[in-house]
Amino acid sequence: MRNTLRDDAVVRVHDQVYLVSGSNTNWVIVTDGDNATLIDTGYPGDHHRLLASLAIVGLTPRAVSAVLVTHAHNDHIGAAERLRSEHGTPVLMHTEEVPHARREFLHQVSGGRVLANAWRPGVLPWAVHAVRAGGTMKVPVTGPQPFPVPGALDLPGSPVPVHTPGHTLGHCAYHLPGPGILVSGDALVTAHPTSRITGPQLLPAMFHAHRDTALDSLSVLEEVDADIILPGHGPAHHGTVKEAAARAREHAGR
Repeated sequence: MRNTLRDDAVVRVHDQVYLVSGSNTNWVIVTDGDNATLIDTGYPGDHHRLLASLAIVGLTPRAVSAVLVTHAHNDHIGAAERLRSEHGTPVLMHTEEVPHARREFLHQVSGGRVLANAWRPGVLPWAVHAVRAGGTMKVPVTGPQPFPVPGALDLPGSPVPVHTPGHTLGHCAYHLPGPGILVSGDALVTAHPTSRITGPQLLPAMFHAHRDTALDSLSVLEEVDADIILPGHGPAHHGTVKEAAARAREHAGR
């Protein structure tokens, strides 16, 4: 598997906010001078891409004040433990996601469920990539921490966690009020290798721990005042979150 970033992988969406496309998953870098907040970290196999993306925006791993986790699937926490253990980087998430990150349980699509959906377009190529990128590796975060306070966090970008359960129990999106950006994780995406839809959407049903709850969480996102959405999968979306959530709900009802 290619272990380098594409030339267009790092997109500056605001003066201090960058969307990075890894091998199949995105992460977000929010800078503030010589420091940064990192939201998600890609697959385990994306580790070198992650380091390269930090270097592109002029940072080293030690500049990362904290990793914020949208949810503890392998394609989003792949490098989190390495940053924590090698650089002392705090890894923060919703309290309900902490035991998931420790791998006290695993809410992730099973091999059997993937095989049952193998006839769907894109599923087998995605599955092959996921395995090669470390999607089935054991990469628990041994020292995950719940958010220290409710509301805005004292980190670059002053991110505000938005609890959006369904994909996992403790899934969180992050609102960056200053630039009007929502980092939506997998609560709202704009593309996926297993989806034939383009634009705002829920992931296919097999990926959600509780799909009905994921659908309900779109109502939570609708209240967020943001005009740019940075999803866990797919390109940035420019437009209100309310409109995007409505489009995702419409697709889900078909």
